[in-house]
Amino acid sequence: MTQQRDVVVVGGGQAGLAAGYHLRRRGLDFVILDADAMPGGSWQHMWDSLHLFSPAEHSSLPGRLMPAQAGETYPGAGHVVNYLADYEKRYDLPVQHGTRVKAVHHDTDRLLVEADSGTWRARAVISATGNWSRPFLPAVPGHSTFTGRHLHTVNYRSPADFAGQRVVVVGGGNSGAQIGADLALDGRVEVTWVTRRPPRFLLDDIDGRALFGVATARRRALDAGRIDTGGVASLGDIVAVPSVRTARDAGLLTAKPMFTRLTVTGVRWADGSQSNADAIVWCTGFRPALSHLAPLNLRGSRGRIPTDGTRALGEPRLHLLGYGDWTGPASATLIGVGRTARDAARAITQQLS
Repeated sequence: MTQQRDVVVVGGGQAGLAAGYHLRRRGLDFVILDADAMPGGSWQHMWDSLHLFSPAEHSSLPGRLMPAQAGETYPGAGHVVNYLADYEKRYDLPVQHGTRVKAVHHDTDRLLVEADSGTWRARAVISATGNWSRPFLPAVPGHSTFTGRHLHTVNYRSPADFAGQRVVVVGGGNSGAQIGADLALDGRVEVTWVTRRPPRFLLDDIDGRALFGVATARRRALDAGRIDTGGVASLGDIVAVPSVRTARDAGLLTAKPMFTRLTVTGVRWADGSQSNADAIVWCTGFRPALSHLAPLNLRGSRGRIPTDGTRALGEPRLHLLGYGDWTGPASATLIGVGRTARDAARAITQQLS
């Protein structure tokens, strides 16, 4: 059975919900298809100790302030899940959970959205699937010979899973620093943190509030044809959240240069020495989850789909939301996605009229 809507939103995390809020305000007929069985987007799959970079009042979706979490300046992932579930319910957003979209196809006057529950015909599609479902693992010599555990950020939960073990954490971004700090502060794990270049910590008083402003200023400068300021990347790579500061200041979070290869029992360093390891945690980032858009044949360089704002250049009925700055400044953040979702809903309304 084929159903029809003005708009089909693929993905029911923070970007999909922000899109739904603005589509509802514009009176459009839409549905949100979400692969997760429960509300909360990727936040329900994060590690136990993860906290936001910003206070609750600066981490909100449009229309609904995130309430503060008792005893916490920076809310934890579980608090965000509860907020997103409440947001979905408060605005009665038509989210169909447990519905995985397989493919989006061209049609004459519509786009066909093929899901495991059936097919939808839409006048416009917003893809908001994020990147959590597509972890990136670099090609490292000896990867297949290592007999310990390989994990990515998506598989990490807590230090209790590694008590008494030797763990190498790879990655010089926020995930690597936070997971390294989480393990080091626990005291039951021998942790080695490795990065490809010396880690760059942002100033301790910089959090998500300031980063959103920097990202927005960069986008405005680029749109106006001014010189690229470098945005957030010009300030550093790691937000010094409390756990990271504590571990760093205690000398527990000191990075080593990247090893040259993996061995059967661990890693080999540039000087030829070796260290044993029971597990490697790869905090090496993600790629945008866009496989459902493959039939549209829109991919450009670096695996991205060229866009004008959120609109795909090769298919103007398709909008991409929440994948990073290339789909809107800070659009992969809670506070940043609302503005871009508003712009996408406005563009779609104009297009459909």
